[in-house]
Amino acid sequence: MALMPKRVKHRKVQRGRLKGNATRGNQVAFGDFGLQALEYAWLKAQTIEAGRIAAQQYVRGEGRLFIRVFPHKSITSKPLETRQGTGKGEPEFWVAVIKPGTVIYELAGVTEQQAKMCFARLAHKLPLRVRMIRRRSH
Repeated sequence: MALMPKRVKHRKVQRGRLKGNATRGNQVAFGDFGLQALEYAWLKAQTIEAGRIAAQQYVRGEGRLFIRVFPHKSITSKPLETRQGTGKGEPEFWVAVIKPGTVIYELAGVTEQQAKMCFARLAHKLPLRVRMIRRRSH
């Protein structure tokens, strides 16, 4: 089942602008390897879930997957062939706002080669360019 918030303060939100780089959530925090975004995107809840399933099938219990993004933003749309002036459409789906530098997924408990293969499978499902990064040693 796709991710979505339990409760929201406002059902319909404005579109906003995608600008700037990620200042938070841009380093590997939980795992050993991370998948970092290189461009702006709205990542649908269905896409996040598809990536989760692909990664879980690849790791099969030996590693741990962390999802670092959550779809908080509702995207509305009007039905086709509807006249103007009837207000804003109903929420259709939920998205996570992704900025360059955001770490989307993290993996722990796997080798670097396994992480590379897993993230390659994930990258095919994502609508943006990504790269694999490693945890920084202190």
